[in-house]
Amino acid sequence: MTTIKTIIIEDEQLARELIKNYLSEYSSIELIAECEDGFQGMKAIQELQPDLIFLDVQMPKLTGFEMLELLENPPLVIFTTAFNEYAIKAFEMNAADYLLKPFSRERFDKAVEKTRKRMGVKETEKLKELIANVQITEKVERIVVKTGTKIQVIPIDSIVYMEAQDDYVMLYTAEGKFLKQQTMKHYESALDGNVFVRVHRSYMVNIHQVVRIEPYEKESFQVVLKNNIKLPVSKSGYSLLKKTLDF
Repeated sequence: MTTIKTIIIEDEQLARELIKNYLSEYSSIELIAECEDGFQGMKAIQELQPDLIFLDVQMPKLTGFEMLELLENPPLVIFTTAFNEYAIKAFEMNAADYLLKPFSRERFDKAVEKTRKRMGVKETEKLKELIANVQITEKVERIVVKTGTKIQVIPIDSIVYMEAQDDYVMLYTAEGKFLKQQTMKHYESALDGNVFVRVHRSYMVNIHQVVRIEPYEKESFQVVLKNNIKLPVSKSGYSLLKKTLDF
């Protein structure tokens, strides 16, 4: 039987010990690393190339979902968390299974068996697509991007505006610009519509950065931001701005 290389990524020591205890019954599963947060997890996955990870959702520094977004070739995932509201999102991200803490050995065994059946199936592209299009049920407070080997955590309120670039979005902040593999449609759902307004098919602005709206050419407008950047405003974008800014 093929050995399944496995990593536990979990910030709670008791939870890690429980998973290790359950895994000790499986001679075909080799535990190759334990990690306490998403940053450690990313590094371990890139260096050790596991077949399977047990991944907590809520962790310091980098959440389980944020970590997965940054991986180019993620392994199979069994999510472990105490928050059942993440269940739907976990399966939308094509998790092999989802374990709600505290979970029994019987439930753990079912998750492992389910994962065995999926071993060897190439699902990386499907997983990446699902991550990119996952429906957000809570408003995003930060965006994590990877530039080379550096991971940048961008607070939402620091974003001045966003620009659509095919299947990517360029995020503009006072510190610079950052490219994120995501769609503008995603951020329309994920961000607070009272703060971020899609003024044009290619642009979304932070209304706290808006200085004025002025006419531009025939029957069109543009928005002027605090940094003097001027962006085009479509008819639908103008209507949204009027509604949001109440003028």
